[in-house]
Amino acid sequence: MNKDELLKNVNEIFIDVLDDETILLDYSTTASDVEDWDSLTHIQLVVAVEKKIKVKFTSKEIQSWNNVGEMLDCILSK
Repeated sequence: MNKDELLKNVNEIFIDVLDDETILLDYSTTASDVEDWDSLTHIQLVVAVEKKIKVKFTSKEIQSWNNVGEMLDCILSK
């Protein structure tokens, strides 16, 4: 899976978890760019990504992400 395909899959997860069909992520998207993406939903998003993509993140990895692109890079490195 390449980065663009992964972005599309992660975007679908965000739409599902946040129940917002208007979400359109790009590599530079941060939590402040998406309404309702707060610390609680961040955990829900991470868990949903782990289940759907079948990866496991460390807390250090999760805390190092500054945007969606960094999360995607982390997934692709696994």
